[in-house]
Amino acid sequence: MTDATSATRYDVVISGASFAGLALARALVTAFGDEIRIAIVDLKPPRIAPPSATDDARAFALSAGARRMLQTLGIWEDLAPVSQPVTEIQITDSSLDAGVRPILLTYDNHLEPGEAAAARETASHIVPASALERALSAAVASTASIDVIAPAGIAHFTDNGASISVTLDDGRELTAQLLVGAEGRRSPSRDRARIKTVGWEHGQTAIVTTIAHERPHEGRAIQHFLPAGPFAILPLPDNRACLTWTEDATEAQRILALDDAGFLAEVETRVAGRLGTLTLAGPRQAWPLATHLTRAYVAPRFALVGDAAHGVHPIAGQGVNLAFRDVAALAEIVADSLRLGLDPGSLEALGRYERWRRFDSAMSAAAFDGLNRLFSNDWLLLRAARDFGLGLVDRLPEVKHRLVTEAAGLTGDLPRLFKAERL
Repeated sequence: MTDATSATRYDVVISGASFAGLALARALVTAFGDEIRIAIVDLKPPRIAPPSATDDARAFALSAGARRMLQTLGIWEDLAPVSQPVTEIQITDSSLDAGVRPILLTYDNHLEPGEAAAARETASHIVPASALERALSAAVASTASIDVIAPAGIAHFTDNGASISVTLDDGRELTAQLLVGAEGRRSPSRDRARIKTVGWEHGQTAIVTTIAHERPHEGRAIQHFLPAGPFAILPLPDNRACLTWTEDATEAQRILALDDAGFLAEVETRVAGRLGTLTLAGPRQAWPLATHLTRAYVAPRFALVGDAAHGVHPIAGQGVNLAFRDVAALAEIVADSLRLGLDPGSLEALGRYERWRRFDSAMSAAAFDGLNRLFSNDWLLLRAARDFGLGLVDRLPEVKHRLVTEAAGLTGDLPRLFKAERL
């Protein structure tokens, strides 16, 4: 057991400098300033260097709720210049070799002034993953009350009743009221806390790259539902787009092995001439797709956030938004507990966090998996039913408005940060 007198004391230790881990640290310091001490432990130092060819090629459809949180945390001003507001969304459903891909559903992606929005704003922005990482990392690096301990890993931790003792793999010892696992899908702290997961493989591979194109996208995001999986064209500034591409795992191997000319030809087939002449403007990256959910979000003095708690199919681009909802909820509970003189690492406080976030995450994972299964096939009768349903939704303005509000992350029991309220 760690000797508390020799261990470095913190209020919260976060394992993992992920988007969720960095945002959680920033949220707590924004609430308490120098009155709170946070440690982030990670195997790699956070990246604040200029963009490079090895950057994360992904881009996220950041919801209005998540954007409000980043604005409140003083991070959005660095992201706004490199982000693209989504003004409209179009959806098609066709075979890969279809000569024409009719638009079955289109909707305006703005929130009207009222309960959900103080002024007319877009429900989502496309944000490059690398820019988000750099902005969060820079905000953490400039904060004196956050210690980033890297490169380092956690060897083990022990619940001492009133605190948790954390031993790093180099022998250093930390103590805190709460330890948070934020390392991502393969969370070692989740395993050490003996929290089990349930999950399944999709037999699909995600391919991501960036293209430059001749015609302006006008802020329009396009989702092609193809038999192998969804193909999303996410607009970026300067006539560029991030392609988020779900492909059959075997076919993906063939496509990824092509040279640039062959790979671009595959891209052009799927974009189907909508954006004029295309050129590759970034690296191609790929990874196998799977869904997982944890059987618990918390253990004594321990909580999970982001992909450590839930990994979802990227069909709706909501993974980072779910992670930020976790962050906003946990930060609010920790902040409220500390202000009331209560223990933020108690099972009572953590149980509230688990109840708040577990159902929403499970329902989202099931919905995204269901959508992927529904659209990732070429059965003629099912396609006819799908197309009828999409066409029906296209004629129902109230349903489309509901879809926009859901995608904006502004429904349900919202954390204060998602309402642009300070903790």
